[in-house]
Amino acid sequence: MKNIAVIGAGAAGMMAAVAAAESGAQVTIYEKNEKAGKKIYITGKGRCNVTNNADTDMFFGNVCRNPKFLYSAVYAFDHDSVCDFFEKNGCHLKVERGDRVFPVSDHSSDIIGTLVRYLQRLHVKIEYKSEVTAIEYKDDAVVSITVNRKEKIPVDAVIVCTGGISYESTGSTGDGYRFARKAGHSLSQPFPSLVPLEVKESWVKELQGLSLKNVSVKMVVCEDDKEDEVKAGAKAEVKTLGVVKKEESAPKKKKKSKAGKSVYEGFGEMLFTHFGISGPLILTASTCYEEGTKYKIHLNLKPALTKEQLDKRLIRDFEEGNKKVFKNILGGLFPAKLIPVMINLSGIAPDKKVSEISKAEREKLVNLTQDLVMTVTGTRGFNEAIVTKGGVNVKEIDSSTMESKFRKGLYFAGEVLDLDAVTGGFNLQISWSTGHLAGLCAAEE
Repeated sequence: MKNIAVIGAGAAGMMAAVAAAESGAQVTIYEKNEKAGKKIYITGKGRCNVTNNADTDMFFGNVCRNPKFLYSAVYAFDHDSVCDFFEKNGCHLKVERGDRVFPVSDHSSDIIGTLVRYLQRLHVKIEYKSEVTAIEYKDDAVVSITVNRKEKIPVDAVIVCTGGISYESTGSTGDGYRFARKAGHSLSQPFPSLVPLEVKESWVKELQGLSLKNVSVKMVVCEDDKEDEVKAGAKAEVKTLGVVKKEESAPKKKKKSKAGKSVYEGFGEMLFTHFGISGPLILTASTCYEEGTKYKIHLNLKPALTKEQLDKRLIRDFEEGNKKVFKNILGGLFPAKLIPVMINLSGIAPDKKVSEISKAEREKLVNLTQDLVMTVTGTRGFNEAIVTKGGVNVKEIDSSTMESKFRKGLYFAGEVLDLDAVTGGFNLQISWSTGHLAGLCAAEE
């Protein structure tokens, strides 16, 4: 019987332990927190978006980086397999808008509880407050681990499921990156992804808490991002292995202009905050954000209407309320909290009679409604990022087993790898699939 150590009791780690134990291995999970599934607990605003019900081919279209690497893992354990696992173990699921799958209870704790109880039935040990501080090798094969810097435990295989460096409070502090580097692996630079965006415009703060539905967003490279000489090392501060540092300066080189290029377009929901913007649309847009590039967000508040249709609606509203003043005619068009901002940005006096509003003023209001522009100044960083973009180089991992190509018995699964997807349950599916495959293969004699 193989003795397998799983590092991390998150989604990938617990599913890896399930697969390995079902295959006959003796499995112990080492978790440095006091409980399992800390990050699962906060996903989906505490409801846990378990997976996405889209068919498997569509799944790959929602993976941002290295989707082909996932073929073996996902086809072996897809969204149907995930749903079957939880349903058979007493956690009933439901499908909501966008094919997002949640527990019927709307409690992420039920997902965690289901996994922990099943692991107990499989006699998997979960050692809490147990931090793996080193992995030891002999002849390039795993032989032992060190826990809490003192206890050395012999093992036949190790599955690293430590996550990235987003939401550090959940325990994701870059441990897996350190293990990978010490084993000879390279990393793709980690960046925050699925993260709220900060914007320059001060009027955004007045809209704090306002949620908009059925709007469209386009993120465009700023027009002032023109071709010039830039330092390759002159990026914003980035985080490597849990430490913030500035990249070293490099020789000057030409930066090809992308000014005016649209990098993301989407339709759905967004939220205004005290610092900028968030919500599903913005989180997905953030997957296209690159450090060192300037962007503008173009928000269309009425994407279902053409400019001509919106103008005709305004004309009708103005004719029906021709005795009203401008500030009292917009209730049918905008949420109450948005009206003062739109009035101010339109330049039309709030007490001006609608019968006196000129065609040019009306056209400006139409353009403003369908192209409300915000300047992105940055992201909210790793502390608010749902996932980490970047991680262990997947070219150095066997995609059919999740085993290191450099060290026998060393496996990686989940967010620690250079894999990420858009919002909607796809990132958790990556964790379930890669964890399951790693567990199966690690348990093979």
